[in-house]
Amino acid sequence: MATPLAFTAHSVHSTAAVRAAFADEQYWKDRIEEVGGPNARIDSISINGDQVRVDMVQAIPASELPAQVTAVRPGDLIIPRIETWNGSGGTVEAHVDGVPANVNGTLTVTDDGTGSKFVVDATIEVKIPLFGKKIEAAIQQHLTELLEREAEFTAAWLSSH
Repeated sequence: MATPLAFTAHSVHSTAAVRAAFADEQYWKDRIEEVGGPNARIDSISINGDQVRVDMVQAIPASELPAQVTAVRPGDLIIPRIETWNGSGGTVEAHVDGVPANVNGTLTVTDDGTGSKFVVDATIEVKIPLFGKKIEAAIQQHLTELLEREAEFTAAWLSSH
């Protein structure tokens, strides 16, 4: 059974402003540099109007993983991630290199009366007997922290642009 990943962030910035940031290549370059983590990179960015696709790679350092996880999979967890956006909705897909682990879900940005609301509704699934749930929990914790940092970055980036 997969582990849910539910995340919500509120912003004083409008949905239109957030969407405009997502359609700005510099936003993505700044975001991956600021909050992407060790050795994070963008492999490709495709923007065509409100159609956006960003292929990036991020990592969870081995030093931040439980010992049970590094016993099964030594080293950093390398996580290729794809975000796609079309209007106010999108998808996220990610996997962990060398581990049968996947993250899949939806992304939405909507008005909330005082600005906008960003919601991630995803699942994390690791198909490793005995240790799968521990790896799912580690991925969930780190992705939640990453999403918080990305939401904070987006708010600050919008305020300064």
